[in-house]
Amino acid sequence: MANNKHEITEEYKKQLEDELDNLNNVLIPQNVQALQEARSQGDLSENADYDAARDEQARLNARLVEIKDILKNSIIIKLDNTSNVQNGKFVVLEFDGPNGKETKKYQLVGSVEADIFSAKLSNASPFGKAILGHKKGDTVRVVAPKGMINVKIVDVTNA
Repeated sequence: MANNKHEITEEYKKQLEDELDNLNNVLIPQNVQALQEARSQGDLSENADYDAARDEQARLNARLVEIKDILKNSIIIKLDNTSNVQNGKFVVLEFDGPNGKETKKYQLVGSVEADIFSAKLSNASPFGKAILGHKKGDTVRVVAPKGMINVKIVDVTNA
C-alpha cells in the first residue's frame, strides 16, 4: 500500500483517527497487559494465553501500520455542487437485480473506504467506473460478471 494516494471522505478520516486513538490508548495497552500476565504463568512453549496474546499483538500492530499508511497517503475528497457523479457523492441507481428492478442509494468512495454492506461503492468497481462523471438521468451500461446491465442514475446529491 505504500506510496498509493487514497481518496477518502472526511468522515472516513475521522473514523480512522478514532480507531487509531483506540488502538494506541486502549487495545494495545490491554494487549501488553495480557502478554505480561501470560509471561508470568511460566513456560511459554506451551502457553496458549501467551500465543493468543502474541497473535493479537501482531494483528493490532498490522492494523496500526495500515491506518497510519492510509492517513499519511490520503487525499480528502472535495465535493462540488454539480450534478455529476464523483467520489464522495451519493447516487441513487436503478438497475435490474435478481428480483426485478432495484433502486439503491450508494456513496461513491475510493477503494480503501469501500464497503458494499454500508452502501459505499468503490470507484474502482464496475458500477463505480461506469457511473463516474455521468449525471442524473443518464443510463449507462455496466459490464458485470453475468453480462451487461443497464444502470439509470436516478439522483446525485452531496448528502
